[in-house]
Amino acid sequence: MRICVVGLGKLGSPLAAVLASKGHDVIGIDLNPTFVDAINAGIAPVEEPGLQAMISANRERLSATTDWATAMKDAEATFMIVPTPSGSDGTFVNTFVLQAIERLGAELRRHDRYHLVVVSSTVMPGSTGGPIREALEAASGRTLGDRLGLCYNPEFIALGNVLHGLLCPDFVLIGESDARAGAMLEELYKGVCHPAASIARMNFVNAELTKISLNTYVTTKISFANMLAEICDRLPGADVDVVTDAIGRDTRVGRKYLRGALGFAGPCFPRDTIAFSRMARTVGIAADIAEATDAINLRQIDRLFRIVSAGAGPGDGVVVLGLAYKPDTPVIEQSQSVALVQRLVKAGHRVTVYDPAAMPPVRAMMGDSIAYADGVEDAVKGAAVVVVATAWDEFRALSPQALEPADGGRPVVVDCWRILPRDAFADVADILYLGRNTDQGSAHRTPARALEMAD
Repeated sequence: MRICVVGLGKLGSPLAAVLASKGHDVIGIDLNPTFVDAINAGIAPVEEPGLQAMISANRERLSATTDWATAMKDAEATFMIVPTPSGSDGTFVNTFVLQAIERLGAELRRHDRYHLVVVSSTVMPGSTGGPIREALEAASGRTLGDRLGLCYNPEFIALGNVLHGLLCPDFVLIGESDARAGAMLEELYKGVCHPAASIARMNFVNAELTKISLNTYVTTKISFANMLAEICDRLPGADVDVVTDAIGRDTRVGRKYLRGALGFAGPCFPRDTIAFSRMARTVGIAADIAEATDAINLRQIDRLFRIVSAGAGPGDGVVVLGLAYKPDTPVIEQSQSVALVQRLVKAGHRVTVYDPAAMPPVRAMMGDSIAYADGVEDAVKGAAVVVVATAWDEFRALSPQALEPADGGRPVVVDCWRILPRDAFADVADILYLGRNTDQGSAHRTPARALEMAD
C-alpha cells in the first residue's frame, strides 16, 4: 500500500519507518525542510532508540517531501500526526489538524479513488466527527463513505520506546466513520503489529474519550504511588517499594506504573489528565479524581525542593542528574527535574546539571543561569546535594569516590528512583531514598528528617 504520513516529528517519523519496514511504500510530508531532507538522506530526524537503524534498512520504501501533490500521488491512506497544542483552558486545539485536512482535501479533488484519512493526533471528544469531518468533506467535495473514509487512531506509546510500542501495542484503538474505513485500517495493523495485539473498533467519540481516559487512569495510578511514597517519607519503618510490590501482586491492580518516585511528565500524561478534567466539566461532571491526580503530581516538585533545601543552604552547590522527563529521550516537556532546577536557581543555589541527551534543550531554556557538566563524575565534584532525578542507566555506575567534595564535607544524595546502593556510598555520602523511611540513624538518610529540617 502507498501511505502518506503527515508530520515527521517524534511519532510521525517512527510510524513512517515502521510502515516502510512492513513493506509499504511510505512518503512523509512536513513543513520543516530539515526533517524532509533528513528522511531523504536516510537520517533519523528525531532521536529515538532504533529509529536510525530502521530508516537505514528501509530507505528504498521511505521518502519525504514538502509538496502535497507529490505526497498524495497514488496514496491510498494518509496518517495525520500533527500537533494539537493545549489551549488556555487545557483543551486541545485543532488548528494544525484542520489546516492539514484542508490541504489534503484539496488534493483528493484531483482523483476519484477511495482514500482513508487517519487522524492520529490526540483530539477532544467530538472533534473527529465534528469540525474535522466537516472540514474534510468540504475540502474534498466528498462525503464519508463516498470514496472517503475517516478514522481516529491515537497511538499509546512512550518516547524512548516508540518502535516497540508501535509494533507490539497492548491494543490498537480505532474510531471509524463506517465499517469499510475501520476494516481497512484494521487490516493494515494486522500486517504491522504483533499478532497478540487486540484491535478495538468503535465510533469517534468513544475512541476520543478512550484515549484521554486511559491516560488519566494511568496518571491516577502514578499519583497514588507517589501519595504512598509521601506517606512512607514520614512513617517510621515504611518503604514504598515494599508496599507497591505487594499491591501490584493483586491482578486487580498490577505493577505497571505503580512506583513512588517523581511525578509524571512528558508530552501526553499531564495534558491528557487536564483535558479529561475540562471535558468532564463541559458536560456537567466534576472530575474530582483527575483533578486530585494533577494536584498530587504538582506537589511532588514542592516535596523534592523542600528535601533538597534541607541539605543545601543558599549558595551551596546542588547537582541535578537527569533533565529529560524519562530515560532514553531528550524530551524535557513538563519535566519535573527541570522544574526543580528552576526552583533551586530562584532560591539562590548554585546548580549544575547533567543529562546524557537533554542538555541542548535545557541550555536553550536556562542559558547561563546554571552550569553544565560534561559527565556524571564531572558534575558531582564539590556538591553539597546531588539529586538523581532521571533513572538513566549511566547514573547507576556513579562511583562513590567521585562524590568526595573539595571541602571534605559529606554530601547528600537524593536518589529519587532508588538506583544507587546505599552501602557502597556509606563512607563518602548520605544516600536519601524518596519513599523510604527505614533508617532513623541519620539526619540525612530519611526524607522525614529532611522534611522536618525544611519545616
